[in-house]
Amino acid sequence: MGDIDIEDSFNASAAVRQNDPEATVKLRLRLRRHVESFHGDSFVPGTETIFVRTWGCSHNTSDSEYMSGLLSLAGYNIITTKEDASLWVLNSCTVKTPSEDQLENEVKKAKEAKKFIVVAGCVSQADPNAEFLRGVSLVGVKQIDRIVEVVEETLKGNCVRLLSRKRPEQKLSLPKMRRNNLIEVLAVSSGCLNNCTYCKTKQARGDLVSYSLEELVEQASRAFSEGCREIWLTSEDLGAWGRDFGMVLPDLLKAVVHVIPEGCMMRLGMTNPPYILDFLDEIADILNHPRVYSFLHIPVQSGSDAVLRDMNREYNSADFCRVVDFMLHNVPNVYIATDFICAFPTETIEDFEESMQLVLKYRFPSLFINQFYPRKGTPAARLKKIATTEARRRTAAMSSLFRSYTRYGSDRLGTEYDVLVCEWATDKVHFVAHNKCYEHFLLPCDDVSILGQVVRVRVTGVGKFHMNAELVVRSRSEVTCAGQLCNSVGKVMHSALTLFPAALSKYIVVYAKFQLH
Repeated sequence: MGDIDIEDSFNASAAVRQNDPEATVKLRLRLRRHVESFHGDSFVPGTETIFVRTWGCSHNTSDSEYMSGLLSLAGYNIITTKEDASLWVLNSCTVKTPSEDQLENEVKKAKEAKKFIVVAGCVSQADPNAEFLRGVSLVGVKQIDRIVEVVEETLKGNCVRLLSRKRPEQKLSLPKMRRNNLIEVLAVSSGCLNNCTYCKTKQARGDLVSYSLEELVEQASRAFSEGCREIWLTSEDLGAWGRDFGMVLPDLLKAVVHVIPEGCMMRLGMTNPPYILDFLDEIADILNHPRVYSFLHIPVQSGSDAVLRDMNREYNSADFCRVVDFMLHNVPNVYIATDFICAFPTETIEDFEESMQLVLKYRFPSLFINQFYPRKGTPAARLKKIATTEARRRTAAMSSLFRSYTRYGSDRLGTEYDVLVCEWATDKVHFVAHNKCYEHFLLPCDDVSILGQVVRVRVTGVGKFHMNAELVVRSRSEVTCAGQLCNSVGKVMHSALTLFPAALSKYIVVYAKFQLH
């Protein structure tokens, strides 16, 4: 699972496609006059093809869906084969160096293939003067509603750069081509309130700007009326929503829950500890709601208070543990995911061991392990780096520890669960489904009619990241965990089968091995 984000497990980097049954365009005709005003004299509907690729978070995915919807409404054909496309829209991420390297390679390939190029997203906003972006059209994170005119001008041979952030957020009612027509990815805000020393996203997205409660509830209702069965609330920090105009996250969650139909589910996105500490009871109540997944992605980044201070994370490890412990005790079977950065410049061996102990304590079922990369223009980039070999040793040691335990034991075999089926697996021979606590199931895709349905399944096999299952009952009313053998992280940790001593010994052996080599 290492660097694969559970929040983007349907493959955010895949191309948006127009003629795929999983991707649809919802046209809001009242916007047509505004969109068509972008067209130049050379525009001939249906004659140009566009390839869209996305890197990064769910917010970027949502932005790509809006850009694809606008382009499709304007008459462009969105395709998945980049070789056949006239123009490539590359929606970038600036969180990690590898993602930016992939973008640079893709731009190079596009230039070699003599394709027109538009780069969107956080790299275009935060680093528009990068050498590899010379001569490339750019559209900033607050300009995606102008993608049609940028594409039109680029196809005429012009290099267009729209990067101003001094304008209102895009309307949530813009036309949208969903990557999966059963899932609404709803960005509730842009930017954040923090200033983490390693993060470049703040340079791109800026300070927190939240959408209004009314806009978000309206969009959620619209998405369900258009056939969506899941809604994912996302942003740079979901927990900060509303603080720029005097509201807090529970206000939003309570309002959205009221518009979720029977048989549909809501999933909360990444939430940093400081913004939910004052609302633990209310967040737990929401996670216990039958139409909300009992899933919480709460990044810790380090188990060391000294490192957290150097990162300017605005909380300590005790704050994080308070959130996790509360949820484990008050939300049955809760699924908690977290993030760690290994080898932050000021991290000592002792600091790293504190992070490892935190993994051992909670045995997170999803762990996003990232080796530190200095991001240009951030305070952390000015610090002396830990040697690459040591950084790799630490990252590998934590990855090995993560692989040493599993949430899905053999006791699950034969157990039945009610699950919502909303996605195809990347192998295209299985469906992906989730139960109330957002555990992952793979089902044979023998019957396409179960897509978007709640069904009862029986577990036939277990793995590190999922359970294999077979269909038992075709139609159920709600996704539940009631009466199921669905062990929470806390239950697994304290059970007679716990591997804590073995895992600790394995960590010592593994880390010693990396030190010796």
